[in-house]
Amino acid sequence: MPTASITTEDGIALHTESYGHGAPLIFVHEFGGSYWSWEPQISHFSRRFQCVTFAARGYPPSDIPKQTEQYSQNRAADDIIAVMDGLGIKQAHLAGLSMGGFACLHAGLRHTERVLSITAAGTGYGAEKRFEDYFREVSAAVARNFEQRGTKDFAPTYAEGASRVQFQEKDPYGWRVFAERLAQHDDTGAANTMRGIQMMRPSLYDLRERLAALDLPVLVMTGDEDDHCLQPALFLKQTLPRCGLAVLPKSGHTLNLEEPALFNRLLEDFLFSTIAGRWDKRDPRADPDQVMRTK
Repeated sequence: MPTASITTEDGIALHTESYGHGAPLIFVHEFGGSYWSWEPQISHFSRRFQCVTFAARGYPPSDIPKQTEQYSQNRAADDIIAVMDGLGIKQAHLAGLSMGGFACLHAGLRHTERVLSITAAGTGYGAEKRFEDYFREVSAAVARNFEQRGTKDFAPTYAEGASRVQFQEKDPYGWRVFAERLAQHDDTGAANTMRGIQMMRPSLYDLRERLAALDLPVLVMTGDEDDHCLQPALFLKQTLPRCGLAVLPKSGHTLNLEEPALFNRLLEDFLFSTIAGRWDKRDPRADPDQVMRTK
């Protein structure tokens, strides 16, 4: 059956969908999306992979915990593993966008032995140390808007953010579908996700040592017009020992929907490189400090 409900260790039911056969590939959605966000990828990759997507806690038809304390960055990472356990998957490739990219990286840090590779797209908003306070203030305001105005009223505003208008301009129909689906999110789930996960997650820069020790193949993707993700993407490239970086031109935040063909090609090349064993560690000659030390 393509659809199943799995239960996490703290009793939260998560809606999952699985299509295709082959190496497991789990897609983890962003704050503004859900399990439906990955339709262009499921259609493409389910021909060769077992593709799994799920609605995070707080996103219908998954359970909507009422307490903010039931949402956290660690919990989001552990929920990926709960999905794998519920579907009988021992190891998987992980691909996430934005909030989902953070969750995939943390899953790699917390459960390295369960992860085959990580693709983190549009990942880094709020990570820059000099913008931490600003990010938390904006996140708090977004949570209040979802809670007080409701998703139906606030979704069109959120969907027209500075890094979303690129999607709107390139693909008005696709963006409208995205905005309409966003408007169906649960008010409480959206507010609690923003407060419990987005506002409270640690900066990537504070995880430098742990990331530098992560021996997994990683592909980081970012849009060149996704301003607050560009510098974190470069940081991840420079820190993770087995990391590739793809910068999509004239692109914003919603990469997998905004540029599905390019996104799929980059992800496909990465996945088959890792499967073929050609995604090697960074050549130390690429490290300027190492070059200086060897002279």
